[in-house]
Amino acid sequence: MDTLLTADIAANAPRYRRKSSTFIDGIHDVPEDANRAPAQLYSTMSGRLFHSGRIAIVMVGLPARGKTHISVSMARYLQWLGVKTRIFHLGDYRRATVGQGNDVPEDYFYPDASPASVVLRQKILKKCREDIYAWLNHENGQVAIYDAVNPTATGRRSLAKEFAKHDVQTLFLESFVDDENILRENARNVKIGSPDFANMDPDEAAKLYLRRMGTKIPTFETMNEKELNYIKMINAGQKFFYNNVSFNYLSHRIVFYLTNTHIKSRATYFVRAGAALGEESYKADAPLSEEGIRYAQVMAETLLKHREQEHAALMAQGGSAVPMRQLTVWCSTRVRTLQTADAFKERGFIVRQRTQMSQINPGVCERLSERAIRRLYPEEIEKHELDPYHHRYPRAESYHDLAVRLEPIILELEREQNDLLIIAHESVLRVLYAYLMHCSTMDIPKLTFPRNEIIEIIPAAYQNEARRIHIPGLDPNTVPGSPEDIRIPVPESSGPDTPTPLPDAAFAPPVELKVSVFDKLPEKVVNMAAEAVRDKIADED
Repeated sequence: MDTLLTADIAANAPRYRRKSSTFIDGIHDVPEDANRAPAQLYSTMSGRLFHSGRIAIVMVGLPARGKTHISVSMARYLQWLGVKTRIFHLGDYRRATVGQGNDVPEDYFYPDASPASVVLRQKILKKCREDIYAWLNHENGQVAIYDAVNPTATGRRSLAKEFAKHDVQTLFLESFVDDENILRENARNVKIGSPDFANMDPDEAAKLYLRRMGTKIPTFETMNEKELNYIKMINAGQKFFYNNVSFNYLSHRIVFYLTNTHIKSRATYFVRAGAALGEESYKADAPLSEEGIRYAQVMAETLLKHREQEHAALMAQGGSAVPMRQLTVWCSTRVRTLQTADAFKERGFIVRQRTQMSQINPGVCERLSERAIRRLYPEEIEKHELDPYHHRYPRAESYHDLAVRLEPIILELEREQNDLLIIAHESVLRVLYAYLMHCSTMDIPKLTFPRNEIIEIIPAAYQNEARRIHIPGLDPNTVPGSPEDIRIPVPESSGPDTPTPLPDAAFAPPVELKVSVFDKLPEKVVNMAAEAVRDKIADED
């Protein structure tokens, strides 16, 4: 093939850019607007922040070392802050070049490869780097993450000089792993879905994959170039080594983030607090009602049963006899979230309170009727309709305010190595879910978390995966959402212009919630986005 798939064509291919869905991780979407930066504090004419120039973060490491996982996680955090970031997976360019279902020559990664393999390799590298320069120079990109093996010191020095010619600062990031347990887990979780390993014991398949990669990439030199800027992340964050990382503020933010992340597998669960006694409001902070206490117990039983079933299924597939991952519970300091978490505390689980996870402050509009809000604050209504994410009502918080407040929680979330359950108000769940699934700021105020569902998010290398777990046996009266800020646009109210409680939900509940679910068995609605990246599971870059 003489010509490569261009970046524009690749960006519009199904596996690069998918239809908008808040249930599919959008980290690899190519946004048509600037609504992917929930915690951005300010903007500039150039689109670049923190008085930092253009940076290329170059990944280094053998396959199954977590490079792609780190690249995606880092891009997620930087884009959350408003830094224009894009990941360039060399494997995507290789697949676009060789075509669907084809593979590179056996000596493709060899230092003494055949002339044909060298030409193919240089063609792929050239196109990928051209797209990096085009994005940085012509689309005002700020951080380009180059995800590839980059195995030799000579190649890395050459790459740094090439970026310097384009006035791009280079930061190398090596993921070095010599812990056999981490290697096997990474290979199992990311690589062995290939048909080559079908019907094999997962542990044996992981060992075979690692041996195969050792043969394909016989030469690898760990980073020790004193003149280069680099970070060496050892064994999934057990140790860090820095060299010359001192050229701007943004590089230090990147280092700070990396010290708070890891590549170990774990799940995150989102669930609403139970219904409160009497009026549920920001100011009242009422305790759980009898229905809320029962909900907490049923929810806890459902989640624990689900975890046991998942672990049993893993063992049935031939997994090694490892204990189930521990579960940590986070909740806010609000009474109803604390009492909901008591269902787990009674069972011996660790429960941690997070003051930053308090619900969004609705301000003076909390107890006003919809008609009264329209009459008293017509200008605020217009502003909210234009930008429901950034707008705040008098003495209230916006979702942007909440996202900035939750940044310490996001770093704690990245650092957590146990499975994590977050019990919080729907507004908090919206923001945290949007971070993990890279939702647009225009989608965040519309996300719904029914009380009869647990949302599970599983970090994966190329994109996170989400699924719903149904909570059976709940009275439908306990399912509607809790009070929210303001429903916009709101219909005209027929009631008097006097303060009355807001409706139970900020958005109308799904139609199926009106049906009795007493006898409905637990179900999982699996995110099928994994099909879009099935061709990446045997990636060697």
